[in-house]
Amino acid sequence: MILSALKVLELNEEHDLIGNLSEMQLNNPEGTVLDLRIGSVVRPIGDSYLPADLPERKRYSPKTEPVGDFNADGFKRITMVPGEYLLVATIEVIHAPPYKIKFDKFFPEMFLVPKISPRSSLQRGCVSLHHTGTTPGYKGVLAFGMMNNGKHDFHFDLGARLFSVEYYPVIGDINRPYSGQHQGGRLTSQGETEVQT
Repeated sequence: MILSALKVLELNEEHDLIGNLSEMQLNNPEGTVLDLRIGSVVRPIGDSYLPADLPERKRYSPKTEPVGDFNADGFKRITMVPGEYLLVATIEVIHAPPYKIKFDKFFPEMFLVPKISPRSSLQRGCVSLHHTGTTPGYKGVLAFGMMNNGKHDFHFDLGARLFSVEYYPVIGDINRPYSGQHQGGRLTSQGETEVQT
């Protein structure tokens, strides 16, 4: 079951499901999706390590260099060359509440989680989107990987609509809400080691 975009906007008034939405999405959404814009871009420039869950081993994610940030650079044009991989974050702040929500009179209260998909313009430009799931308790910008799989440059502006979000109800309870290091939308640990939570 998918909630319509209008239902998400209705629930947004009380539960703050999505912050910083564009005027277009607030006033004229299509179907079940709300489009999200690209806000910041960094380029990984270092190695990373994801160990087994052993107390003596600490993980780290790569150092990065900035490519662009909407708040500082406005509608800056970014170019991805063939084979390039970038880490990106949304302008919008996504919230998967850590509590159940009554979203319809015919259904019990349930947790809601956002599901992300690329806008079709990405695949037409030969760009793949790499993303993970978001669980109840997460709040922040969403972070993704993007890779140019084509033979030509792919150009986009900061602030462009590149992703879509839909909200789904969760059947059943959860053991605990999200409490990981990436709360808030952190893109990387910048090479600093840390214990995985």
